[in-house]
Amino acid sequence: MGKVTGFMEYERLEEGYEPVPVRLKNYKEFVIGLKEDEAKVQGARCMDCGTPFCNSGCPVNNIIPDFNDLVYRGDWKNAITVLHSTNNFPEFTGRICPAPCEAACTLNVNDDPVGIKSLEHAIIDRAWMEGWVQPMPPKAKTGKTVAVVGSGPAGLAAAQQLARAGHAVTVFEKNDRVGGLLRYGIPDFKMEKSHIDRRVAQMEAEGVVFRCGVLVGAMPADSKVTNWAKETVTADALRAEFDAVLLTGGAEQSRDLPVPGRELDGVHFAMEFLPQQNKINAGDKLKGQIRADGKHVVVIGGGDTGSDCVGTSNRHGAASVTQFELLPMPPEQEDKPLVWPYWPIKLRTSSSHEEGCTREFAIATKAFLPGEGKDKNRVKALTTVRVEWQGGKMVEVAGSEQTLPADLVLLAMGFVNPVSTVLDAFGVDKDARGNARAGTDEGSGYRTNVEKVFAAGDMRRGQSLVVWAIREGRQAARAVDAFLMGRSDLPR
Repeated sequence: MGKVTGFMEYERLEEGYEPVPVRLKNYKEFVIGLKEDEAKVQGARCMDCGTPFCNSGCPVNNIIPDFNDLVYRGDWKNAITVLHSTNNFPEFTGRICPAPCEAACTLNVNDDPVGIKSLEHAIIDRAWMEGWVQPMPPKAKTGKTVAVVGSGPAGLAAAQQLARAGHAVTVFEKNDRVGGLLRYGIPDFKMEKSHIDRRVAQMEAEGVVFRCGVLVGAMPADSKVTNWAKETVTADALRAEFDAVLLTGGAEQSRDLPVPGRELDGVHFAMEFLPQQNKINAGDKLKGQIRADGKHVVVIGGGDTGSDCVGTSNRHGAASVTQFELLPMPPEQEDKPLVWPYWPIKLRTSSSHEEGCTREFAIATKAFLPGEGKDKNRVKALTTVRVEWQGGKMVEVAGSEQTLPADLVLLAMGFVNPVSTVLDAFGVDKDARGNARAGTDEGSGYRTNVEKVFAAGDMRRGQSLVVWAIREGRQAARAVDAFLMGRSDLPR
C-alpha cells in the first residue's frame, strides 16, 4: 500500500489556494489541486498498516489504502473504480468533507496524516477529465417505481443506486434546481455547481427523472426555509403512485436566537443569506437580496455554515466581519494519544477566516439594538457578554457586557430538525429531536412506521455531513431494493 518507506521519506503536501485578493473578486473555486507527481508522492506516504483505521473513520468506508496505492503506481483508472465502489460523488466529498478519515489515519498518531482528501479530489477530477465517468444504466428494468423526496446528497445517492438496480426513480425537489443544500447552501467558492449538473446529466442518462419546483406535503406559512416551489403534490398522491417513497430532505429548520430585538430588520438566518447568493451566481434575478456591502457583519455560530457566511460577506465587500462562538476557544493542537483515531476538537481555521474575520470565543448575545430615526426598525448594534463553562453549564461573567456595531447579523447556530410538516403529511413518527424515526440495521432498514415510506440522511439522523448523507442514501437504497424485490445485491 504505497511505498513501504514512503511515510518516512515524504512530508504531507497541502493543496494550494489562490491569493486572497484574487479569490475575493469572484465566487469561483480557488483550491489548487495536487499535480500528478505530487499526488503520487502523497499516495506513497500511505503506511502498510495492519488495521487501516481510515476505512472506519470514513462514513462511507472508502477503501482508502487501495486507491492510495493505485495513485502511487499511476493506475488512475482503477483508482476511480475503487473510489466509486463506496462513494457515488467523490467530487462533493473531495471538496467539502472535513476528512474524518485523515484524523483516523495511523500516521496521524505522531506525524501529519496522509492527504486522503486531496487524493480523492485528484482522482475524481482526473476521471472526469479523462472521460471515465460514464452513465451506468441497468441491464433490465424491474417495473417498480420509487419516489425520492429531496435532491441533496442522500437523495441523489439513493436515486442513483436504485436506478442502477433497475427501478424507475423520480426525484422531487421543492427548489428550482437539483442539489438541495449542496446547491443552495454550500457557497460556489467551495464547490461550483457544475459538479452537480454533470452528475444530474449522468443520472438522467441512467433513467432518473427529476421534478424540480415541486413541494411534497406542505410548508408552514411563516417558515424561513428556502422554498421556490411552483407546484405541490400530496403525500397520499405519492404513496398511491409509487411502490416506495424515500424521504431524504435536509434538516433545514434553523436554530433561532430569541433575544430582545430579534424582530429587527437585518437579523437573518444564514440559510436566508447563503441560498440567495447561490441563486444570483446561477444567473437568476432576485429582488431584495440580503447584502453585506459596507456593513459591519456579525455571524453568530462558529461552525462551517458560519464560515460560509464569513466568506460570502467578504466577497460582498463588508466593512468588517466578526464571528461569535459560544464555546471557549479549543486548543490549536489536539492531544493525539488521547483522542486518536476519533475526530478531535481543536481550533480549525477555514480559508474564509483567512480572508478576513475577527473570531470571538466564549461570548453570548444578549440583545439586538435598533438605530435611531429612519433606522429605528433596523439592527445597528448588539449587546454581548462573556461566558464561562462550569460543570457543563454556561455562566455569564459579571461586568463583561459590551456593545458592538452590527448592521447585518447572520444566525448560523446549526439546524434543529427537518421541516415538520413534510413528515406530518406522511404521518411519520418523529424522535425526540423531531427527525423521522427509522432504524438503520438490516432488519429495520430505514423504514418508518408508515407502510412503504423510508427515511434517510438529515431527515432521519439530523444535521450532519455530506459524507454521512451519501452513506445513508446508499444504505437506504439497499433497504428499498430489498423491500421491493425480496433481496438486494446493492452494497450496504
